[in-house]
Amino acid sequence: MQRLKAALPAALLMLCSGLPALANAANLTISCGAVGAELQLCKEAVEAWSKQTGHSVEVVSTPNSATERLSFYQQILSAQSADIDIIQIDVVWPGMLANHLLDLHEVLPANATQGYFQAQLDNATVDGRLVSMPWFTDSGLLYYRKDLLEKHGKPVPQTWDELTTTARSIQQAEREAGNANLWGYVFQGRAYEGLTCNALEWIGSQPGGGLIDAQGNIQVDSPATRTALTLAKSWVGDISPRGVLNYTEEEGRGVFQSSNALFMRNWPYAWALVQSPESAIKGQVGIAPLPKGGENGSHASTLGGWGLSVSRYSAEPKLAGELVAYLTSAQQQKRRALVGAYNPVIESLYEDPELLAAMPYYSQLRTILDAGVMRPAAITADRYPRVSNALFDRVHGVLSGEAPVDQAVTELGSDLKRIKRRNW
Repeated sequence: MQRLKAALPAALLMLCSGLPALANAANLTISCGAVGAELQLCKEAVEAWSKQTGHSVEVVSTPNSATERLSFYQQILSAQSADIDIIQIDVVWPGMLANHLLDLHEVLPANATQGYFQAQLDNATVDGRLVSMPWFTDSGLLYYRKDLLEKHGKPVPQTWDELTTTARSIQQAEREAGNANLWGYVFQGRAYEGLTCNALEWIGSQPGGGLIDAQGNIQVDSPATRTALTLAKSWVGDISPRGVLNYTEEEGRGVFQSSNALFMRNWPYAWALVQSPESAIKGQVGIAPLPKGGENGSHASTLGGWGLSVSRYSAEPKLAGELVAYLTSAQQQKRRALVGAYNPVIESLYEDPELLAAMPYYSQLRTILDAGVMRPAAITADRYPRVSNALFDRVHGVLSGEAPVDQAVTELGSDLKRIKRRNW
């Protein structure tokens, strides 16, 4: 543990200070879950596995922010620490972390990946090595208050301009009627990976919009980007609170679920929470594809998701593989979908009658997933974190009013050219 402590900065060391020395800890340690019901679901599944096998497992919590979580993992893995056996990784991290992760083909049963979405498996495979077992998939969604749209005679917006106009109109009407805390739209505006996802949706929804194409060409310095960011900037302080500049997924959900927002951009996990018995808006929520960037634009939704990986430095790699196989099994994926709205990565589960009855949006979700926007992690490889940082920093500067749109977009293009150098 001393080696880990030496490697971690003070903030992360405080996070881990409660961990016992490995010699006195459980048989395995797993880092999983941070947002919504995710951590509790992981703990319950791990406890069930422990009872079945007789092995004990310690669950280590991590920061909500994906950016901070990645930094946490990089510190631990770079130190070649054996203190955490299994880590939960984002779909954009396999290329960055692959050298520190075990090839799961070595520890999983031969048929463990049968029936999984092939695209998910391909994304988790680096140089022929399966470094992450897909666990659940994500896609950005528009959540809306059905009751308020009906009350004011407004349809679900199909474009960002329509969303802006509807949000402004209903926000004003509700405030005049005494609902002083209502905002029109909340999203993930903090300078972190979540803002990268939002920005890619705004830009990608515009005709001809994009950040980096499949061939690695930089295309962000464009009228489409300027149009998207100009509109997004107009929201802050108007239909979105200034506080949105520090919102991650959970802050936005808190505002929406407490009945203080008309529209929200979030991931599918929020569905189970906003429909829970304690939710102030239970039964009043609908979901839809994120709006298009005008009539000639398209619905663009950033694809996400997470998988489970085994550290190369684990002292119990085979045992860790057994736990990964259990947690990612069809039974557990179905349970997580029913309880926490975490979308499975096994195709047959989308035809499961019980899931279809509980998740009325599943047919929509498949369509949204088909039109999804992938973050350019594959083409940019280990430079993706720098690409994402450049994007969310420049976009945050625009949203906060620190930088004009034209200047920020031009500088972002220059940033990406420096990061790319000759080739990605």
